[in-house]
Amino acid sequence: METDTFVKVTAEGKLELPAEIQAKLSPGDEYVISITEDEIVLKKIRNPLTWCELSQRLEESEPDLQQPSLSEISKLVKEMRREKRSKA
Repeated sequence: METDTFVKVTAEGKLELPAEIQAKLSPGDEYVISITEDEIVLKKIRNPLTWCELSQRLEESEPDLQQPSLSEISKLVKEMRREKRSKA
């Protein structure tokens, strides 16, 4: 989602952020700032998940029905091996 918001630089060199932007910021959040000749871009630094957080997300997620099951993969591997042996 990308929106354009206009802000002004104060006499002290600070940006006055509108309330809707301030509401999306949390104390302690960190951002990387990229500066070009006519652009300043802030990108939030996302902390990597801990092993426990990743495990919990995986447990809570629904299985992907498009992915083959382990037994289906096993059958495919066996078929491919048979085909390879018969051609050799």
